[in-house]
Order: sequence, then C-alpha cells, then structure tokens
Amino acid sequence: MQAGTHASRPDVERIVAMMAPDAEWRLWMPGGPVVRGREALRAEILRQMRYASNNKCNTLRAVSTPRVVLQERSDWAVMRGGACPHQMVAVYELNEDGRISRWREYINMADLDRKRGVAAVDAHLA
Repeated sequence: MQAGTHASRPDVERIVAMMAPDAEWRLWMPGGPVVRGREALRAEILRQMRYASNNKCNTLRAVSTPRVVLQERSDWAVMRGGACPHQMVAVYELNEDGRISRWREYINMADLDRKRGVAAVDAHLA
C-alpha cells in the first residue's frame, strides 16, 4: 500500500464537480451518517481534512456498468498523528449525466476507530 504525503490532499472542487447537485454520500456502511447535496459534501470533505492528512487512495480493483462503479481500495491517511491504513469498498451510482448521485463506503469502522484512537460512538466526529 502506498502512503500519501503531507502535500497530498483531496481536490475538493474536483470531487464536488463529479457529484450531482442532489448527491448523497453515506460515510460508512451500514448505518453511517448520510451527507446530501454539493454544499454539504464540500463541508464534510473540508471537515475531514481538519483531522486527516497524508491522504492516498490506492485502487486495488474496479468494476463498472454504465450506471454503477465499484472500487476496492487500500487507503492511507494520518489521523490524530497516527498512521491509519484502511481497506474499503466504494460504490458510486451515476445519474443520466454521468455524475455521482449516490456514494457509499463499506469500511470496518471498528478497525479504523482503533487506529484513530477513538471510541466507536465518536467515529464520525473530528
């Protein structure tokens, strides 16, 4: 797995531009919070950038149909000063314009919480 660098940061405007105006992002499955709309998506990405750095998304496998993309990833980030490598599957549903209308992330939050040093109940908080 390749680690990110201090300079590797999400390109927020590029990400938001790929989203439908009414897009929704479920932060983790099952049961994670849902973020709806471009402005809320932008705010959530910026919020996460306050506590995560050295981001690197490493695509292991991807498969797609015209309206669905599944991506297996081995991601890397530094959170709360510690390395937080994590495995995940992202599912993107596309609208008729090819923009992302739904984005779901399947991730083992208990593993990520342990690496972040936070209790599971606080997993979505900075």
